[in-house]
Amino acid sequence: MPTLRARIRTQHPAAGTGRRRRVVRRPVDPTFQRLAKRWDEVCRDPFLANAPYKVETTVSGNLLMSPASNRHSVYRGRILHLLRLLLPSGESIPECSVATSAGVRVADVAWMSDEFFKQHAVESLYAVAPELCVEVLSPGNSADEIREKTELYLAKGAREVWLCSDDGLLTFHDHQGALKRSVLCPKFPVRI
Repeated sequence: MPTLRARIRTQHPAAGTGRRRRVVRRPVDPTFQRLAKRWDEVCRDPFLANAPYKVETTVSGNLLMSPASNRHSVYRGRILHLLRLLLPSGESIPECSVATSAGVRVADVAWMSDEFFKQHAVESLYAVAPELCVEVLSPGNSADEIREKTELYLAKGAREVWLCSDDGLLTFHDHQGALKRSVLCPKFPVRI
């Protein structure tokens, strides 16, 4: 296993106590570093900046692009709105990029606890998945593709993965399989 790097920051006395504090220790993962470098290139690419597609990568860095429909955008917006109402603490965000064993995957919506946000803030690419990842399905998504994404998010630390079908029906999944309702947000409707 690669060595751990500990970073120590000293606060400026005017900004605080001047005490030294330890910042998060993380393993140096060469695969993550490679994915993060490629993801940074993708995010800075002016051609992709306004592409009407959801962009992800394979583990080798090749682009995966899928078109987003207005229906897809409406469902994503409704899910974000309801999460912000029903889970007021934490952060609900669209298009959350997560480094997985299959490359960078981008959840259509994600919810992260205050603790997750405090630890990871707004990193360009998360090495671990937020607690909740949501995929809004498109007609072109295969069952195998959706099963793989669900497994990838759960393997990277998501507690739940929600799937929103083309007709607004939600299914909820955790490490044990399908759930009748979300455990993280039990009041979330099964249809939006």
